[in-house]
Amino acid sequence: MEKASLKSYLKIARINHWIKQLFVVPGIVFAFFLAGVDDWKQFAVNVVLGMLSTSFVASANYVINEWLDAGFDKFHPTKKNRPIVAENLKVGYILLEYAVFAVIGLVLAWFAGKYVFAMEVWLFVMGILYNVKPVRLKEIPFVDVLSESVNNAIRLLIGWFIVTGRYLPPISIIFGYWMGGAFLMAIKRYAEYRMIGDKTQAALYRKSFKRYTENSLLSSAIFYALLSVFSCGVFMIKYRIELLIAIPFLCGLFVIYLNLSYKNDSSVQKPEKLYKEKGLMLYLLVFVAIVTALMFIDIPVLSEWFLGESLLAGK
Repeated sequence: MEKASLKSYLKIARINHWIKQLFVVPGIVFAFFLAGVDDWKQFAVNVVLGMLSTSFVASANYVINEWLDAGFDKFHPTKKNRPIVAENLKVGYILLEYAVFAVIGLVLAWFAGKYVFAMEVWLFVMGILYNVKPVRLKEIPFVDVLSESVNNAIRLLIGWFIVTGRYLPPISIIFGYWMGGAFLMAIKRYAEYRMIGDKTQAALYRKSFKRYTENSLLSSAIFYALLSVFSCGVFMIKYRIELLIAIPFLCGLFVIYLNLSYKNDSSVQKPEKLYKEKGLMLYLLVFVAIVTALMFIDIPVLSEWFLGESLLAGK
């Protein structure tokens, strides 16, 4: 084995995955429009602290993930080249790194507010439940996807509490966000399973693959997508009916992401590299622009069409 360097230890913290903290932003946006901002200076400070704390806690989870998965990653076509597998990393240094990232993340969260801190603790605990025996949720079929994707819902809540602690976000958008994350994770599993191409080999890499098939993974992904769209629709009808216009575009986003999973060595296996998918990025940019516009444009006729308000008023 090669001798490990400081760069190797930092690599297992997956700092290049910090881009995933963009999943915090929708929570900020929803809270901004539904609850408003009381103190703009504190809001700006909380945004910085919240994003950094989430990044550090996530990195702590990545460190323990890579350490405990080393014995399995050696059976993966590309992950076998990770530093934790290919280099002589010391357990003591790994645990120290884990502790440092966790402490920094939680301390930053404390200064962002008690609710942000509580969410970061939840995110940290999920990393333990997901990776550490005897629980190790990642080895249980379907539970692995749902337990890892709940981190999306936690990130949404972090974003919300960065803005306000006076109100709780609607459960409909939390559930919709969770199921959207479950779709992304199921598609990632599906792409991994297809790339490995051998059930026995796949099971050596990830125990949950013993019970999975391509059909079950794909079917579950579609199920999660449907639940996500339904729950988001409930949220839109109650809080901002104009956003219903974005539903077909949301469905299109799911379809485009699904199509990416059919590629060899698909980027859906490495979400931090999705920015290289120009078609997806362009579509996402258009989708965000549409949603942003609909947050400001009032279309009263939609209430008449979908809720029959004019008929009710006539009675």
